[in-house]
Amino acid sequence: MKKILEMISDEMKNAFEQAGYDRELGKVTLSNRPDLCEYQCNGAMAGAKQYKKAPIMIANDVAAKLTDSNIFARAEAVAPGFLNLTLKNAFVGAYVKDMRMEEKYGLEETKNPAKIVIDYGGPNVAKPLHVGHLRSAIIGESVKRIARYAGHRVTGDIHLGDWGQPMGLIMNELKIRKPELVYFDENYTGEYPAEPPFTISELEEIYPFASKRSKEDEAYKADAMACTYKLQSGEKGYRALWDHIIAVSVMDLKKNYERLNVAFDLWNGESAVHDMIPGMVDAMKKGGYAYVSEGALVVDVKEETDTKEIPPCMILKSDGAALYNTTDLATIMMRMETEQPDRILYVVDKRQELYFEQVFRCARKTKLVKDDTELKFLGFGTMNGKDGKPFKTREGGVMRLESLIAEINEEMLRKIKESRDTSDEEAAATAQIVGLAALKYGDLSNQAVKDYIFDIDRFTSSEGDTGPYILYTIVRIKSILAKYRENGGDIQSVFSDIKAPVNDSEKQLMMELAKFNASIETACEEYAPHKICAYIYDLANAFNRFYHETKILAEEDASRKAGWIALLGLTRDVLETSIDLLGFSAPDRM
Repeated sequence: MKKILEMISDEMKNAFEQAGYDRELGKVTLSNRPDLCEYQCNGAMAGAKQYKKAPIMIANDVAAKLTDSNIFARAEAVAPGFLNLTLKNAFVGAYVKDMRMEEKYGLEETKNPAKIVIDYGGPNVAKPLHVGHLRSAIIGESVKRIARYAGHRVTGDIHLGDWGQPMGLIMNELKIRKPELVYFDENYTGEYPAEPPFTISELEEIYPFASKRSKEDEAYKADAMACTYKLQSGEKGYRALWDHIIAVSVMDLKKNYERLNVAFDLWNGESAVHDMIPGMVDAMKKGGYAYVSEGALVVDVKEETDTKEIPPCMILKSDGAALYNTTDLATIMMRMETEQPDRILYVVDKRQELYFEQVFRCARKTKLVKDDTELKFLGFGTMNGKDGKPFKTREGGVMRLESLIAEINEEMLRKIKESRDTSDEEAAATAQIVGLAALKYGDLSNQAVKDYIFDIDRFTSSEGDTGPYILYTIVRIKSILAKYRENGGDIQSVFSDIKAPVNDSEKQLMMELAKFNASIETACEEYAPHKICAYIYDLANAFNRFYHETKILAEEDASRKAGWIALLGLTRDVLETSIDLLGFSAPDRM
């Protein structure tokens, strides 16, 4: 289904052509003076020099060709040469009715679906998720959903940190605390226990303790490095212990990501590419790309057009150890072999842009990717406290993600119980749904690359540009539809009974609905969930204005009432589709 702006522009282009002018001058845009008109065309201004005519003369010629238009109720030429446009109610109503009959409300799936891998998440095992993991998960999940809805084939990969020195630190500390464990017995030949010898809580306490001690005790650090070596060399006891660490950690991570309504198709970690690194390094050497500099193996990635210094990409340290660069490059190689993606997107803190620029250039130079494979860095800003600094607990530490979620849910629960009488069970369930909307919308409504202030009072407000406001709008529509059914109305029978609008607020609601396909298409092309947030905020405002100005259920004209109910059903469905693309849902009551 064509976007409404395309249909309007086509009509205008035809008028320019019929009047004897270049049809490409007929581009239409939303009016920047909505008090005067709905759309505008400035083509006459652009054509004045080309045709050596006053712009107003061109505009009048074009307006004359639109007197019998099926789209424009008014096409007025105004000095010095603008065309002010107002749409016919019948055209708007027909467009929205056609939307209702389309599977995706008029969105045309991409004609050239891409195979996309999105790298988002990036937590380390044996460590709790904290607020620093929030944006990658929320933004990546939404970008994934939007791309899939648009018709692309998308794979989401968490890319766990599961292989480096942290593993050695944990194992070394476990060896000190529990030396009797069979995993450390080199002579043990039996089956290793099925149950892990620790809980997630123990792991989360062990890692920071061991990390701190290793910075103060060189012998302790050396022992931890020896454990890392044994793990990566394949000693079966250490591998069996590592399997337990991964299993316990992943179970906890899945539970916490589930609370965020975030899911991954792949749970690969750095360990997945460990055995591929030697071959990759050897190929880089043989290809003449990698060379030794100050003992380290590096690849030059600077280009003649660079205006700033781009350091070489280090592949191996002077002691032969791999780095994040190494595992990220090997991961690209693995993804090209297993997924054959057209694009790989990295949803990562914007402060890592230089690092990823090095990695991407190295991947291209060393032929790890095809020439037409897109490597895209989607950098995001930080979530800050009201002091403008990265968000912390009241005690000044990094807040666990589950604590942040609990804090939002508690605030929503308090507001829900204050606003209406409900059971504790229903209130708690509703608070979780609305709390997630508050958290996600509060994040996603900002352009990803920008920092933003986490303000729990504003995010949980039911007024203004917030998640709860969007949900209240959806719940209000659900309530009206439920009352219509209770009064004997059959919603299914009037499903597509949308008619030409009879008042200004109804027309404005329809015109906002008509922007759905363009909004989703733009959000997908620009990897920009905030565009959907802006769209549904405008749509919610348009609906609420219509609601306050229209006595929907009290309308005595049955045909008109049926048309309004059909319009409400479409508005609900478009809003619920949109919030699903953002990664949250709406309750039935609030």
